[in-house]
Amino acid sequence: MKLRLSVIGTGYLGVTHAACMSSLGFEVVGVDNDESKIAKLKSGTLPFYEPGLEIFLRDQLATGRLTFSTQYSALSEADVHFLCVGTPQMESSLAADMRFVESAIKELANFVKAGALIVGKSTVPVGTAQKLQTLLASSACEAEIAWNPEFLREGFAIEDTLRPTRLVVGVTSDRAEQILREVYAQLLEIGTPWIRADLPTSELVKVAANSFLATKISFINAMAEVCEAAGGDVTVLANAIGYDPRIGHKFLQAGIGFGGGCLPKDIRAFMARAHELGANQALEFLREIDAINLRARQRVIDVVRNFLGEELKGRHISILGAAFKPESDDVRDSPALDIAAQLHAAGAVVKVHDPKAIANAQARFPNLEFSNAVADCLLESDCVLHLTEWREYRELDPGELLKLVRNPLIIDGRNCLDSKLWQEAGWKLHALGRTNP
Repeated sequence: MKLRLSVIGTGYLGVTHAACMSSLGFEVVGVDNDESKIAKLKSGTLPFYEPGLEIFLRDQLATGRLTFSTQYSALSEADVHFLCVGTPQMESSLAADMRFVESAIKELANFVKAGALIVGKSTVPVGTAQKLQTLLASSACEAEIAWNPEFLREGFAIEDTLRPTRLVVGVTSDRAEQILREVYAQLLEIGTPWIRADLPTSELVKVAANSFLATKISFINAMAEVCEAAGGDVTVLANAIGYDPRIGHKFLQAGIGFGGGCLPKDIRAFMARAHELGANQALEFLREIDAINLRARQRVIDVVRNFLGEELKGRHISILGAAFKPESDDVRDSPALDIAAQLHAAGAVVKVHDPKAIANAQARFPNLEFSNAVADCLLESDCVLHLTEWREYRELDPGELLKLVRNPLIIDGRNCLDSKLWQEAGWKLHALGRTNP
């Protein structure tokens, strides 16, 4: 008999995992206490944007294998429970807020059947799995905890779930591993690497990966600072060092830094947990990584002031991009929106455009102006900032846009516009970390 699965938490991770597991032929129920979110999901509507996922969700709902509920009792017959609730940064410290995870486990303990496997996918501080196992034992719940970290990239969620680069499982028994091998049998058939680990190691894998990625991004942004000071070109530098097989070309694109709901809060929570464990010196370098990342945003504002003057009051500034990355409507810790808000606070008249993230951006920064069309955003602009590398921005006609602006100045915060094309059209283009004419 095929295993029955549940997914607790129907955010970005949970919905993606539930729909993908259904596509593998499993009966899946997604549970969340947010009634409005569940109502949308039942109707086949996503509460966020992810390319291809809404159609995929509707297809799985149509099979009858995928259902959603606000009641934990709906998962009482499931054999495997995937824990996909959020772990945001606490308001009072760098640490992760574990209230949602602990609350979900306590509620789950009331309905989980004996012998079930509870599989954590949320990014958590190391030691969480063991703590949750103890919590279950105190509730006389006969279920086993395992950990299976997620490695989703926004914009590639379905691909990363069904064709992952690796599957990491933290288990304490052969039985738990065998159950997870059964869940992921089709992914193993296509050659997905399988890594069995203990619980602490499996919890560390995701934050270690994110910390390494953040380090690489901040490194090239630090090099961009040096290149600007020395008159060098960071894009040529990045290309040259990327040919070294020990380094590689990926994530060596200098710009305004990383954001989103994962990297910033994960490296901060990692530092906080290391401090609790007495290993804070081992991760002290992450403080500078975080600082470099935040400094990249300030550098854009400094460039704006270099061109427009220290006094920005009344200056019209257009922002292309609100999401922290393309193919997403996620504005959590978005560098683009942070820069827009700081310029607005300095007195500038700021207009923001984004293909997908305007609604979320308005909710977070209601005092900013937003435009649904690029042309409206750029009208009478003194300076244009390209801050999210959407494809449609790379395909803009700079000659047509020249007619709209008051001052043909564009600052490429992502180093991906065709500088020659824009300059030949009559624009002054400044790209971070490069020699700019």
